Amino acid sequence: MRPPAQSAPQAPQPLTGTALVLGTISLSLATFMNVLDSSIANVSLPAIAGDLGVSPVQGTWVITSFGVANAISVPLTGWLTQRFGAVRLFTTSVLLFVLASWLCGFAHSLEMLVVARVFQGLVAGPMIPLSQTLLLSSYPKHKAGTALALWGMTTLVAPVVGPLLGGWITDNVTWPWIFYINVPVGLFAAGLTWSIYRTRETPTKKLPIDSIGLGLLVVWVGALQIMLDKGKELDWFASGQIIVLAVVAVVGVVTFIVWELTDDHPVVDLRLFARRNFLFGAAVLSIAYGLFFGNVVLLPLWLQQHMGYTATAAGFALAPVGVLAILLSPLAGKKVAVWDPRLMASFAFVMFFIVLLMRSFFTTDTDLATIMVPTVLQGGALAFFFIPLTTLTLSGIPPERIAAAAGLSNFVRITAGAMGTSISTTLWENRATLHHHHLAERLALGDPVENQTLQTLQNAGFSHDQALAYLNRLVDQQAFTRAADDIFLASAVLFIVLIAFVWLTKRPPKMAGPVDAGGAH
Repeated sequence: MRPPAQSAPQAPQPLTGTALVLGTISLSLATFMNVLDSSIANVSLPAIAGDLGVSPVQGTWVITSFGVANAISVPLTGWLTQRFGAVRLFTTSVLLFVLASWLCGFAHSLEMLVVARVFQGLVAGPMIPLSQTLLLSSYPKHKAGTALALWGMTTLVAPVVGPLLGGWITDNVTWPWIFYINVPVGLFAAGLTWSIYRTRETPTKKLPIDSIGLGLLVVWVGALQIMLDKGKELDWFASGQIIVLAVVAVVGVVTFIVWELTDDHPVVDLRLFARRNFLFGAAVLSIAYGLFFGNVVLLPLWLQQHMGYTATAAGFALAPVGVLAILLSPLAGKKVAVWDPRLMASFAFVMFFIVLLMRSFFTTDTDLATIMVPTVLQGGALAFFFIPLTTLTLSGIPPERIAAAAGLSNFVRITAGAMGTSISTTLWENRATLHHHHLAERLALGDPVENQTLQTLQNAGFSHDQALAYLNRLVDQQAFTRAADDIFLASAVLFIVLIAFVWLTKRPPKMAGPVDAGGAH
């Protein structure tokens, strides 16, 4: 006689009261720490390179090493969760992240720091998707939008706070403390998470290791990330190294996709892309995030390199983005189960269009108040960006596949963010070269304003060469400002185009929350 089929494990009930509040705080803190660390080191690179006795170019490996390792480990979240359990994996990842952060601060050479950053990136991978998964399981289905709103605020505000905090710590303390601050935060978050969630562990099962799939993932993701990080520095496809990396990435990803779709126990669940909402939701979220993140990187670069802002001042110019994001995210979270998420995402993209259109009129005379206006408005766009698109992406996915779906969608988003940064900064420099050429052409024709300016500078004590160098810096400032305006305008148009693709997804049932059919519960 055949034994009766075992029923699926009963999902734990949503948390309530103090446990819900503390659980939300612990998961959000860990997410904030993780996202913060991906951007906080950027402004500290000159100090790190100088202290360790390496060139600024060599110092960029501090960023590249973390990005490559993180991109490799994020899509493994689903497999690791099934093998070890969501709570155990998340808590362990946070504790190992604390250890890696301490090793980063303790590093006395670039080699030691890069190894520590690789370790940090690897253990950081599961933290963001699992914090999302555990948070969704903590709330009733009809309040899942609120959970995503709280989670979204940490992932949106941290990239803005990172450069500001990193600049302040580097200027006023020493660069190792950008890593040491993770130690108390991480220990508190891990302890609080374990005390609340240890009785809510997800079911586990022993799975064979897809070693070939894992190896292919490491190869193509590593090649792609290094290509994106080093492309601008090596002049892209004028470099043999970049061509080799591109070929390895393309061949690797094609082989990886074929292998994962035919293997019985794939390390990454690519079959999720067969779901219409996951395919279009993840694609739109990733492309939009790439556009957003590319502009987030570009604006402070322009402010610091061509407008005379310090790292701390540039951080202050970007900080107001969190105001409307924090105020409106709870509303977006509450209404996402009632309103059409596609309409909410479309509204966010229209807001992004307005923000970037306003920025496309920036000039070298633009003051701080004018720069801050679109930054404040962008917070409203962010509030209606992550939550509806995450809702659409995860709609209809069964509970046991939520961790895999969250990991895979986050992987695609992070990769798109890296691509957005590389593309925007490369296009910025190329457009600046073009604008510089056009402006210099006018001056070469004996422009009377140029002659008058040179004469004025020489009367003020400048030599002829010094006056020409000063004039060249002014032309550079104009060229890079016009180039930034070009990128802002092009990004604005692309956000409008993306609205059409949002409407290729199906609307989740009303009141079902972000995750349909039981979602993460």
